[in-house]
Amino acid sequence: LKYDCVITLMGGKPNVDPMLKKRDDFEDMLEERRNSSDLRYALRCYTPVLYRGVTPCKSSVLKSMVLQSDHIHYVINQVSKETGRATDDVQEEASAILEEMAHRLQLSTVRFFAFTLSKIFKTLFRSICVNEEGIQRLQQAIQEHPVVLLPSHRSYMDFLLMSYLLYTYDLALPVIAAGMDFMGMKIVGEMLRMSGAFFIRRSFGGDKLYWAVFSEYVKTMLRNGFAPVEFFLEGTRSRTCKSLTPKLGLLNIVMDPFLKGEVFDISVVPVSISYERILEETLYARELLGVPKPKESTSALFKARKVLSEDYGSIHVYFGQPVSIRSMAEGRVNRCQFNLIPRHIPKRPDEDIHNFVNDSAYRLVRAQEENMVLKPWVLLASLLLQKHHQNQAPGQKRGIALEELTQQAVWLRDLSRQYGAFLHWPDHTSPSDVVYSSLSLHRGLVRISEGRVQLALEQGEPPSTFTPEEELLNQAVIMLSCASYRNQALHVFIRPALLASAIHAASSNKKQEVFNSFSFLRNTFSNEFILCPGATVQDFEEACYLLVKTGVLQVNPQEVVVTERGHRTVAFLTALLEPFLQGYQVVCRFLCEEAAETLTEKEFIPAVRKFILKQILAGRLRYIEVLSSDLQKNTLAALLRLGAVRKINGYVAFNHPCVPKAAIARL
Repeated sequence: LKYDCVITLMGGKPNVDPMLKKRDDFEDMLEERRNSSDLRYALRCYTPVLYRGVTPCKSSVLKSMVLQSDHIHYVINQVSKETGRATDDVQEEASAILEEMAHRLQLSTVRFFAFTLSKIFKTLFRSICVNEEGIQRLQQAIQEHPVVLLPSHRSYMDFLLMSYLLYTYDLALPVIAAGMDFMGMKIVGEMLRMSGAFFIRRSFGGDKLYWAVFSEYVKTMLRNGFAPVEFFLEGTRSRTCKSLTPKLGLLNIVMDPFLKGEVFDISVVPVSISYERILEETLYARELLGVPKPKESTSALFKARKVLSEDYGSIHVYFGQPVSIRSMAEGRVNRCQFNLIPRHIPKRPDEDIHNFVNDSAYRLVRAQEENMVLKPWVLLASLLLQKHHQNQAPGQKRGIALEELTQQAVWLRDLSRQYGAFLHWPDHTSPSDVVYSSLSLHRGLVRISEGRVQLALEQGEPPSTFTPEEELLNQAVIMLSCASYRNQALHVFIRPALLASAIHAASSNKKQEVFNSFSFLRNTFSNEFILCPGATVQDFEEACYLLVKTGVLQVNPQEVVVTERGHRTVAFLTALLEPFLQGYQVVCRFLCEEAAETLTEKEFIPAVRKFILKQILAGRLRYIEVLSSDLQKNTLAALLRLGAVRKINGYVAFNHPCVPKAAIARL
């Protein structure tokens, strides 16, 4: 289909997702905590309004309801027939699974956390800013329909912060899906359970009984509206601060009661949590370089108390518009199909349902992204990384003059606002003060010397005991930490950046050629960024609109032309995408030049990392960020999806030897 036949733009603005409404103002909820008693706050009267006035349900009653459900009885009988085990044995196993999983919410434990977290948050953060209009919308939603909370996930702090906020604003505390890793923490694990966490295994494959108990537990809470259900749509913390491809398992479960007509509607509330400085920034960078994640333990928690002496700036928490599943499903899903068999009999979702859930997941993550609050440091990190790569040539001065950095930051501030960024830039403070304050907060990543700003990796001489590889990996920790902040702005720039790169890569400035190039890049990077399936034309229109609006492009029915004043913006946008392009290229090169005929997935990442280290040390690769295991995994996922490689019994193998070379040439 020719792009010219479907383009609707060049005069008007592309359709805006109705989920993305006008943003609210913020209030610092820590201000009151600094001026009043924490003990009085923790022990205050707590009387949240629940769904349709239901009374809170004891955990023992909830477990009894789950085990006595028709669905669990059906699955127990199925498992008994398939395995030859007695139904009583299977029933006992189901009961043990539920005992291991279930929360045991106790108000006394919640009060203890309220007191303790008040002390910790006041020490760590300058402010915790919340959109109180969003809180009011959530309070209304909880009274009308069962509620699902979907926070973004960038830190261990997220689920503690969410419960703390809901307690503060006298809202019903959520029950939270948590990984089994936390259950192993002595004392702390049980305290988390008593503050609303329920524990699930990271994976349970084809364990039919476990899946049945887990899904029925969640659906029982939703059907009866006992408490909001909270989980992370991305499945795990993002070590790169980019949004991750959404996981559909839990979203399928929470939509099921509506699809089967067991509830009239369910409200889903995307929540965006933005940190000015992330507690785990160095830990994440090391994990991306292959250092194993430390095991969650109580002793490790106490060892980490040194973070209390650090300044982590501010947090912004934005409670988005509650999204009606009923409204999203209207015209998309025929619910009559669920009347053909009894509700308690498990049914694999058909393709229409899968596509609906998948599209909804991407829309919800996009809503999270749109309401993420960007701090000035996000823009500074983007500029400093680009300047570092430009200064690689011998004889070039390291870093950038502070005055020049400030000017560029103001330019990028204005550009990002035109692109719709939710930017927290103090308007009544001089730009130079804003920049200096941001640099001071992140002094572990940058240094200022003789009026020039440069990344902290360039200070001093490395110890003589370091090998070149060790020195490079230490530098990579700084680079990846900075990149994690730059990544927070990628959702703002990704569509214009794809278009700028497409213009650069296209064989001519004909609109169709540029669209084809854009489409190829977008398809290649659909594992890397949140790009809604089937929205290639809309994304192209949006990118064109933004670049035309800011005077970067002139677009007519035949051509896409960069204006004289647009070259600066195009250079910034293409440089923003360049590390990802080079990362995908080098993985393809590894597969062509170095890889054995087959590799296991466990062997793949270490082998690629070793190859990349050699390339960087030999001066054949500029971007240290390509050492990120996240980038390498996304590249492999893209190559598998594109058919360049395939999996055979856990091994990665070429589908055809020439395909990766074609991918390199195209990239």
